[in-house]
Amino acid sequence: MVGRHPRGGGGRRGAEDRSRGEAERETAAEQPEDPVRQAKDVCLRLLTARPRTRAELHQALMRRGYPEEVAEQVLGRLDDAGLVDDAAFAESWVRSRHTYQGLGRRALVAELRRKGVAEPLAAEAASTLDGEAEEERARQLVRKRLRSMGSADEAAKLRRLAGMLARKGYSQGLAFRVVRDELQRAGADTDLLDDAPPE
Repeated sequence: MVGRHPRGGGGRRGAEDRSRGEAERETAAEQPEDPVRQAKDVCLRLLTARPRTRAELHQALMRRGYPEEVAEQVLGRLDDAGLVDDAAFAESWVRSRHTYQGLGRRALVAELRRKGVAEPLAAEAASTLDGEAEEERARQLVRKRLRSMGSADEAAKLRRLAGMLARKGYSQGLAFRVVRDELQRAGADTDLLDDAPPE
């Protein structure tokens, strides 16, 4: 058939459509994108990877050069939408790090503070860790380490095991009690541990 052009193809109309599309793209390229929208997209990408604290998101926006007022506006919207919740983050962090890394309360609070969680929220989240569960996790850590210590003398075992628990954030009293009990259970002479410090 004469005079017909393929759909969306050549001819005057197709050329006009193409030039209009190019003009719109050039105009869009000339206009800077809304910084609030860009900052929000940055935060949503970060939150998709893993939960974050408000402070972590704020730091990410500052590193990328967004103005303070843009960061506060975006973070306020995310707060309102329930996408940023430091209390929920802290509770989840405590459960996960205690279960998988064996961390005690002190270490958990310290980690949460480094992530920008306020002291009261960090302490409250760590306090949800049951004392018996914390002690049992400490025992698991000691038993596992004892299996690899071979024939080291009791004094060396005491130092290493108590030091390990201290680094993981367990109190001195709990650490010594658990180490003493587990060494006794393993048949070691525990006279060295009779003067264990208080909780």
